[in-house]
Amino acid sequence: MRIPINHRFTNLITHSSRHISTCRAILLPSFGGPHNLQLHHNVEIPPLKPHEVLVHSRAVSINPLDTRMRVGYGRSVFERLLPIILGRDVSGEVVAVGSEVKSVCVGQQVFGALHPTAIRGTYTDYAILSQDEVTAKPDSLSHVEASAIPFAALTAWRALNGTARITEGQRILVIGGGGAVGFSAIQFAVAAGCPVTTTCGSQSIERMLAAGAEQAVDYLSEDYELSIKGKFDVVLDTIGVAETERMGISFLKRGGHYMTLQGEAASLSDKLGLTLGLPAATAFLLKKQIQYRVVNGIEYSWIFMRADIEGLTEIRKLCEAGKMKIPVDKTFPITQVSEAHEAKDKRIVQGKVVLEFD
Repeated sequence: MRIPINHRFTNLITHSSRHISTCRAILLPSFGGPHNLQLHHNVEIPPLKPHEVLVHSRAVSINPLDTRMRVGYGRSVFERLLPIILGRDVSGEVVAVGSEVKSVCVGQQVFGALHPTAIRGTYTDYAILSQDEVTAKPDSLSHVEASAIPFAALTAWRALNGTARITEGQRILVIGGGGAVGFSAIQFAVAAGCPVTTTCGSQSIERMLAAGAEQAVDYLSEDYELSIKGKFDVVLDTIGVAETERMGISFLKRGGHYMTLQGEAASLSDKLGLTLGLPAATAFLLKKQIQYRVVNGIEYSWIFMRADIEGLTEIRKLCEAGKMKIPVDKTFPITQVSEAHEAKDKRIVQGKVVLEFD
C-alpha cells in the first residue's frame, strides 16, 4: 500500500540484521468514523532525507487533533493526499538516521512529535521525524508515559515561552487545565516560578493542585467570577469558545496576553478553500488583534504546535527532574486503534489514551 509522498520509496532498511522495506501502518483512506482507520501490513517506508530520523515505534498517543483530522478537520490540505497516516506523538528506538543527523544515534531511545501538517504520521511501526522533532527519552519514563507528552507539551511551550515569554512572578490563568495542553502549561509555569490559577472539572482539581497550581476552580459548580481573584499577566485558553474568551479577556491586566488554541485558520480554509480561507483567517486574526489592543490594551494570539528542539530539550529536562508528566488513563494495542478512537469520541475515556506496539 502506497501513501502519497513526493519522492520514491526506499529499497531496504536494516534493523536488527533484518532487511525491511515495508511495515504496518494505520491508514485513513477517507474521512469519517473510527472504523475508517485501517491496519495495513505492507506500507512502504520512504527513504530518509539527510535531516530525518527513523524511529521504531513503541508507543504513540492519541491527540484531539487526530480525532478531528479523522472526521475532516484540515480537509482543504489533506483530502487530496488521502490516504494519510494519523498520529503526532511517538516514543521508540532510533533504527536509522539521515546523513546530516548529529543529535541522536542508532539504538537510542527517543521521544518526540511531528508538526500538525505532517502527512505520514506516527500510527506506524516505523515513524519518520526531523532531527529537530526528537530527543532522548528520559530513562525515568516508559515508552507509554513518554509518548503522552511531546505534542501537548510543545503546544504549551509555544504559548508560554514562545509567544507570551513568561517570566518569574507573572500570574498565569489556564482555562481548561484538565487537558494535556493545559496540564503541561501549569507544569511549565510552576517550573518558571509563576503563580498559576486554572479552571477544570471536579475530578481534576486534586491533580492540578498537586502539580503546583495555587487555585483550581471547578468550572461546573463554582462561579469563576467570584472564585478567581485579581488580574493575570497571561491567559491560556485551551477551550476557546466565546464564553471562555470573554472570561479570559476580563481577567487580563492591561499589557497582558490572551492565547487560544482554537484558531480559525484550518476551519476557514476548510469552509472557503485554501485560496480564500487563509487570507480570510489572516484578516480575521488581525481584526481581533487590533480590536483587543485598542479597546482592552492586551495582546491576542492563536497558538499552534510547532517543532522546537529548544522546547523539546526543556521538556526532557523537566521530565528528568520529575516536574513534567501527563497521566495516561488507558492503553490499547495498535491493532485496536478504531476502538481507541471510539472511546475518545464517546468520552468513555476522559484522559490520555496511548496506542502500544507489540
